[in-house]
Amino acid sequence: MSVLSVEKLSLEVPGKPILSNVSFDVGAGETVAITGETGSGKSMTALAIMRLLPNAVRKTGGSIALAGRCLEDLSEREMCKVRGGRVGMVFQEPMTALNPVKTIGDQVAEAVRIHSGASRTEALNRAREVLNRVGLDETQFPLGRYPHQLSGGQRQRVVIALAIAERPALLIADEPTTALDVTTQAQILELLKGLVDEFGMGLLIVTHDLAVVAEISDKLVVLRSGEVVESGKTGDVLRYQRHPYTRALLEASAHQAHLPEWQASDTEVPLLSVDAVTCAYPVPKTSLFARRDHFTAVDRVTFEIQSGERVGLVGESGCGKSTLTRAILGLEPIQSGSIKIDGQPPHEVRGRVQVVFQDPYGSFNPRHRVSRLITEPFHLLKDPPKGDDRAARISEALTAVGLEPNVADRFIHEFSGGQRQRLAIARALILKPELIVLDEAVSALDVSVRAKILDLLADLSAKYHLAYLFISHDLSVVRSITDRVLVMKSGQIVEAGVTDQVLAEPNHPYTRTLLEAAPVLPDFSSIQEVSNDTKPV
Repeated sequence: MSVLSVEKLSLEVPGKPILSNVSFDVGAGETVAITGETGSGKSMTALAIMRLLPNAVRKTGGSIALAGRCLEDLSEREMCKVRGGRVGMVFQEPMTALNPVKTIGDQVAEAVRIHSGASRTEALNRAREVLNRVGLDETQFPLGRYPHQLSGGQRQRVVIALAIAERPALLIADEPTTALDVTTQAQILELLKGLVDEFGMGLLIVTHDLAVVAEISDKLVVLRSGEVVESGKTGDVLRYQRHPYTRALLEASAHQAHLPEWQASDTEVPLLSVDAVTCAYPVPKTSLFARRDHFTAVDRVTFEIQSGERVGLVGESGCGKSTLTRAILGLEPIQSGSIKIDGQPPHEVRGRVQVVFQDPYGSFNPRHRVSRLITEPFHLLKDPPKGDDRAARISEALTAVGLEPNVADRFIHEFSGGQRQRLAIARALILKPELIVLDEAVSALDVSVRAKILDLLADLSAKYHLAYLFISHDLSVVRSITDRVLVMKSGQIVEAGVTDQVLAEPNHPYTRTLLEAAPVLPDFSSIQEVSNDTKPV
C-alpha cells in the first residue's frame, strides 16, 4: 500500500483552475519529486496534502489518502494530529518556519509533547536525540541555542528535526535547499536520503532544481499549469523527455548565457580595486572583565574588476561574501586596506555602483508604484531628473529589461518572480552605473526564468559595458555568466582565475570540495529512444 495516494486532485480559485486531475503515489522508503516552473502548482499540491490551502482556494475533485485513509474524512482536530505526527513538512525558508524567541530545544520538544503527550523532561530528551540525528551534536549545539545563532544550513536541520520528531510516515520537503550553498545543500540532501532509508518513510520533494531531482528522487512528476505532463521513474523521464515541456526544462537547466567578447587590458585602470581589505566584528564578552575578542569576517582580501568585466564570487555561507559586498557598497566599515571605485572611495561614488538582491519582493516597498520604486536611487544625485526627463529615464530602464513602460503605474504584487527581478535590475540600471553587484540574484528563480534573466544580464553587459560582481552558490550559474571567478573561504580568497579554467581544473582543495558537492544534471542529450516507463499526459 502506498504511504500517500493522490488521485485526480483538482483545485481552483473562483473562475480559474489551479490543479487539474493531478495523480501520483509515494511508497514507503520512496522519494518522489515534483518539478515545474513557478505557478505550475507544486507548492499548492503540498499544501493540499496538508489541508493548509488558502481560504480562496477550493477543492473541486479528487482524493488524497494517507496509508489508505482519506484525509478529507478527518476533522480538523484529527488533521492536527496528522500534521507533524503522520506527515512532516520542511519549508524553504527555515528562519520564517522557526520561532525566533524560543530555543531550538523547546521548539522540537513542543512538537513531541503535542503529539505524544510526553513530559517536558521526556520531550527534551527526545529533542536532543532528534537534533543529534540531524547532525546538530549536543557538544556544539546545546538545546538553549536560538535560531538566530545558527547558520542557514543548521536552521534547516532544526526544521527537519521538527518534521521527523514523531517519525512520520511521509515527509514533504518544499524547496528545502534553494537558499543553501552547495556543500550545505549536499549535506541536507544526504541527510534526507539517510532518513528515508533509516525510517522507511516516504519523501515528497518539491523543487525546480533538476540536478537535485536527478540526485535524490526515485520517481518524478512534471507539472505545468496545474497539470501532470509527464511522470515515471526519474532516470527515464530525464533521459527520454517524451513531453516538449520536460525537454524545455532540461535545456533551461543546462543553459549557457552568451558571453560578450571581453579582453583584459594591462593599461586599463581597474574600475574596482580591493586592496588588502580586512573587516572584523566584536564578539560578546564571556564575562564582565574579559577582554573583548573580534571575529575576522574578511581577511586581507585583494582583487580587481576591470570595466565591462564579469567576476563571480563563490563560497559557503559564512565565508565573508556578504560582508565584503557591503564594504564594496560603502555600507560596512573596514579595519584596514582600501576599496576604490575608479580611484575614489565607495561612499563618494555610490551612483556608479548599484546592487540587485536575492529577494526582489523583500527589497521593494509594496505600497509604492513601480515608477517610484525604480527611481529610488535618484536621491543619490545632486540634481535628480524631473518631469519629462524623469519619465523618459523610467521608460528607458523598463524597456532595457524587457518590460513595457506602461507597467510603471502598477504595484509590485502584480508581477511574477521573474518580472520582479527585472524591476530590481531596472532600478539598478536607472542611474547608468558602471558596476552592478548581484547578490544571489537568480537563486530563487525557476530554471526557465533564470535562463531568461541570465540572458538579459549578458545582453545588458554587452550593451552598456557593465561590470558585474556576481555572488552565487550555484556554480552552474557562475560558469555560464562570468569571465573570472573568486573562491572565498574563511574570509580569504583561496583561488582566482578564468572561470572555465578554475572550475575545470581547480588547484585549491576547497574549490574541489565545492565542485564535488554541487549536484550535476546528467547529460541525456544523446539518448533518442523512447521508454515505456514514462507517462506523458
